[in-house]
Formats: sequence, structure tokens, C-alpha cells
Amino acid sequence: MGKIKSKINDFGVSRFIVVVFLIVLLVTAMVQGQDMKAISSDIINRFGMNLFFSLAMVPAIISGIGLNFGISIGTLSGILAGLVSIEMGLTGFTGVFAALAMAIPFAVVAGGAYGKLLNSVKGNEMVVATYVGYSIVSLMCIAWLILPFKSPNMIWTIGGEGLRTTITLEGYYDRVFSDLWYFEIFGVKITTGMLVIAALGCLFMYLFTKSRTGIAMKSAGINPVYASAVGVNVDKMRLLGTIISTVLGAWGIIMYAQAFGFYQLYTAPLSAATAPVAAVLIGGASTNKVKISHVILGTFLYQAIITVAVPVASILVPDGGLGDIARIIVSNGIILYALTQSGGNK
Repeated sequence: MGKIKSKINDFGVSRFIVVVFLIVLLVTAMVQGQDMKAISSDIINRFGMNLFFSLAMVPAIISGIGLNFGISIGTLSGILAGLVSIEMGLTGFTGVFAALAMAIPFAVVAGGAYGKLLNSVKGNEMVVATYVGYSIVSLMCIAWLILPFKSPNMIWTIGGEGLRTTITLEGYYDRVFSDLWYFEIFGVKITTGMLVIAALGCLFMYLFTKSRTGIAMKSAGINPVYASAVGVNVDKMRLLGTIISTVLGAWGIIMYAQAFGFYQLYTAPLSAATAPVAAVLIGGASTNKVKISHVILGTFLYQAIITVAVPVASILVPDGGLGDIARIIVSNGIILYALTQSGGNK
């Protein structure tokens, strides 16, 4: 019994509870006669399309700014780049790569300003980040109405001014990576292209954390006094971490949108930080420590739970109104639990 308890503690009590909860959901889904092949396919797809958002937490945490609740700044930078790509009429790989490329300068500028703000409010980064994240979304709600986009696929058909709430990528770069090298195994759809891109993102971030700059960034986040004493520019490392996090957030929404098939504007980016923050915490990260393994495990567990919980709740509570309430409770309950685990495994 003692060995089992020790194993659980090593794995992390919070992660163990989440895994048990997922197993219960999967067993319930099988008993209900759910289409497990479709559910498995959806889990794999959602894992790939959400991984970049979770990766965006890594540079933020290791640089010392903590959980980046202002990731919506990066999300909006990516959406803006994606809309410019659509406005230019770019399609396929040209369109998505153009969006990824244009997202970099947008995110660098926005992330740089955001990082300087965080450097001036040390100790209150997550509170300020949350406020800034919500504020920038509100500001962009106005921008979406006045920016001079002309594409008939984006502006309102009545009046011809302002962008639509939902902008489809069909005919542009819908599922460019999701359908790349796509195949099925035992009826489960494997979105190979998305998984390869996600793996490359994880590899890049892993190599970065092992580089000289990455190590300096870690030292600035763990012990800024010591880091400063040995010649590390702490503010510069925090600023760089914020910018990289913002760029990854911008890439994240582009990768997500090409798989989802739509960009969602106005208030949709308000919840951009919720899933990646919950994912890395479920994976075993804390507010000042994170590994790539935490990102991968946490993203998979979180997306798996959300994917399975919705159809299970729909059958358990079939009534229309109550079913919606049940889905909200199940899907967001795990987020609430994760956010209480900011101390990691303790």
C-alpha cells in the first residue's frame, strides 16, 4: 500500500485524479454505446490543434512572468495576420504560411509592449495579464468594426462595414495541416500533419530551453537576484519570454483555426488562456516550473476529458436545458480544479 501511495505521489496526486476521472468517463461512454472511434479521432485532432497554445505557457513560466493569462494578445495578433492573408486572397499552404509569417511582427510588437508592462509590475504579473487580456479583446471589438477589410467573405453583407463574428476558411486554408498525410487505423482518424507540426513545436521549445538563452531565461525566472549577479539581464529575459509566448499564441490560433475551419472574432478570444493554463497545470506544471512533458501530457488529458465529457453528459442529462448545464459543469469543472493546482504536485 505504501509503494502504491509513493507511486501516486511521484506521478502527482492531481494528475492521478484527472486520469481516474478520464477513465471513468471513457468507461461510461463505452457503456452508453458511444462511437469510440469518432471520440478517439476527435481527441487526437483536438490534441494537435491545441498544443501550440499550451506551448505558449512555457517561455512565460520559465522567464518568471508566470502563467500567461494575457495570451489573448497573441491570439488577436494571429487572427489579424490570418485575416490579412484572407484579404490578400491567399490559399492552401501559401495562405497558412503567409499568416504564420505575418503573425510574427504583429506578435513581436504587441508582445514587446505587453512584456515591458509586466516588467513594471513585478509580483502582480498574472493579475495585470488577466486585465490586459480582457481589455485588448474589448479594444479589438471596436477595431473589427473599423479596420478597412474589403473581402466579401469577411465583411457583413448588409451595410458592408465591419467584420463578421465568424469567418470561414473554406476555400482558403481550411484543414491544410489537418488533412496532410491523413490516414485511418482501425477506424480512428490520424491527423498526421497536425501531429508532426505539434511535435516540431515541442522539439523547438525543448531545444530552446536547453540553449544558452533558455538557461539564462530559466535562471532569471527561478532566482532573479542570483541571475542578475552573474550578469543575466533579468528584464531582457522576461521581455523575451513574453514575446516568444505571444508569438506562440499567435501561431496557436492559426493552427487551431485551420483545423476548426473558422476564425471567431469579438468576444471569442476572452477565454483563450483558460484551456492552456488548465492543461499545463493538469500536466504537472506550477506557476514557476514547467517541462515539455507537462505540456504534452496536460494537453492530451484536458482535451480528452472535454471531448468525452460532452457526449457523456448529453446522454446522462438528455433534457435540452439541463443537458447544456451539465456539459458546462463537466467541461469547466476540470478547469476550475486545475486552476486550484497552481502549486504543482503539492
